[in-house]
Parts: sequence; C-alpha cells; structure tokens
Amino acid sequence: MSSFSRFTPLINSLPTTIPFIGPEAIERSRGLTVKARIGANENGFGPSPKAIVAMEQAARETWQYADPENYDLRVALAAHLGVTASHINIGGGIDELLGLIVRMIVLPETPVVTSLGGYPTFNFQVAGFGGRLVTVPYKDDHEDLGGLLDAVRRENAPLVYIANPDNPMGSWHKAEEIVAFAKALPETTLLILDEAYGETAPDEAIPSVESLIDLPNVIRTRTFSKAYGMAGSRVGYVITTPENANAFDKIRNHFGMNRIAIAAAMAALDDQAYLEETVTRIRKARERIAGIARANQLSPLPSATNFVAIDTGRDGPYSRAIVDGLMEEGVFIRLPGVAPLNRCIRVSVGPEADMTLFEDALPRVLKRLE
Repeated sequence: MSSFSRFTPLINSLPTTIPFIGPEAIERSRGLTVKARIGANENGFGPSPKAIVAMEQAARETWQYADPENYDLRVALAAHLGVTASHINIGGGIDELLGLIVRMIVLPETPVVTSLGGYPTFNFQVAGFGGRLVTVPYKDDHEDLGGLLDAVRRENAPLVYIANPDNPMGSWHKAEEIVAFAKALPETTLLILDEAYGETAPDEAIPSVESLIDLPNVIRTRTFSKAYGMAGSRVGYVITTPENANAFDKIRNHFGMNRIAIAAAMAALDDQAYLEETVTRIRKARERIAGIARANQLSPLPSATNFVAIDTGRDGPYSRAIVDGLMEEGVFIRLPGVAPLNRCIRVSVGPEADMTLFEDALPRVLKRLE
C-alpha cells in the first residue's frame, strides 16, 4: 500500500479528536440512556414559543437558501444593541466564528494566548491552523487577566481569548476590568471576548456596547445557544468595528446559515419577555443545583452562566468517577478537563424533572465511592 498522503503535513500531524464527547456518543458506547441531559450547557427550558412558531412557518421555505447577507437578523440585532448593521456579522454559532477569527490571524507557530483549562473548542481551532497555544493558569477559579496580559506582551501574541462569564468555571470579571484589559493590550493584539453567557450574567459583568465598539482590536462573540435556548439551531454573531465585521465576508460560508434558524433567531430576539422569564428560571435552577451540592457536602462555585461548577474537594479522578457514576444513573454531566479545575464537576441547569433526577442520583453515587 502506498504511504503517499494527500493531506497537508499539518493535518497529518494532528490527532483525530472531538473537543466534546456528546451524550449520544456516550449512550452508544456504554449502552446507557440519558434521562437528564444537564452536561452540555444547553438550555433545557427551550426557546420562545414564538421562535417555535417561526421555525414551523419557515420550514415551508426551507427549499430556499437563506439570504447570504443575513441582512434582516443583522438589522434586528443592531437595533437591539444600539449599533449599526455594519457592526454585526453572523455565523453558525460561536464555534464557527472562532474558527473564522483564528483563520484570519493564525499561521503555523503563531503564538495564541488563552487560559489553561479554558474553552477547548478555541484550542481546537488554533491547533487546526498550526498555531502555538500559550496558556495561563486560572487564578482563584477566574481567568487571570494580569497573567494573560503578561503572556501577550512576552510572546508578542497577535491573538488572545477570554470568556466572560467563563466556561468551564462560571466565574466572571467586572465590566470595568474587561474594558481596562482590552485597552491595555498592544494595538497589534486582537481580543476575542466570548460572551456566550452574557444574558445570564449580572449587569456588572458585561461591558456596555459603546465602551468597546470603537476598539479595532476587539471582537465580541455572542450566541442564541444559551439563554435563548437554541443550541441546535447554530446561530451566533460578532459585535465589532465595521472593518472587522466586513473581514468575515472574505472567508465565511455565505450560504452557511439556514432559513429556519434565522427565522427562529429573529422571533426569539423579539420576545425579550420570554428571555427574562428564562433567565429567572436559570437563576433558580442554579440555586437549586447549589443547594443539592451543599446537601451532599460539596461546594458550589458562584456562577453567572447556565451551569454550576461544584468543587468535590478531591481530584480529577474522583470527579471523573462521579461523572461516570451519574451517567450509570442516566444523568449526563461533565467536568473541566485540566487540573486543578477538574477537581470540580459541572452541572447545567434544566427543568425540575432533570434537577430531581440529579438530586436523587448524586447521594447514591457518592455513597458508592466511599
């Protein structure tokens, strides 16, 4: 057999990997059934009923491509945010947008700064373009802004990534700290400010749009996957300068969005009353998760997201045993992938029935691990 490869040396050097193992794969590999899907930071409360109606209506037109400019959604988002449509671009969730940003910046061996244990899909994208990850440990379960800034300056890095609120720890920085960090960066360094959980965060955590909109080295990413309950629809967007937003049009898939998802996003954006109700339900579910943790002598961390990180007081193998034990009970959760963050398990919010399954299963699993 010929050893000739048609792939590039970079592709040949990369491992075959999936940043997140989905519950479906776990069901297939272990012959188990997920009864409570509370591990992927999805919003089990679901989208606005208006979004569901919009999807049903748009399904009749799914034979048509979506508007390649995504004009209507960009205009609606701009009006909602108080900017112009030229400040917005649309993509298939934040994951796709991250890949496009990395493609704009990263060449083989380009240094890219991020937090050790932070969102792994970003790392996946950097590796896919041959970049060199420079990681900074968390500090008190928060991304270390000072350490990240030092790393950027030391490496002369053209790209740095921060999630605020953070995934996987749920922690957050105040808006003024984020703005100060952005303004302290070298002009040659682009900041990706991932605000996937912006709608579930306290007001103090999210910089105003106008505070960063004129900075040419800042791209903010947001999504309809979390608070809006539309993870399966894959709709994300960037807020940035018109020049940056226009750059996406040079490389994005102009027919990558589907009409059903766009219609749902428009309707969901228009139903802010439902969003407020959902955010309240998310907050109450976080409180319930925290109470379940304390009842089992575990320590919940403060969270501004739609999940709660729970400190098990032990190490990664122990946390993994809890995750595996809960899966045996039909309860799907996850844990951070890097020490010392992996002393925690991570539980997404969900409806009452899911919370009850978790509440009932956790003590049984912990008892088996004694």
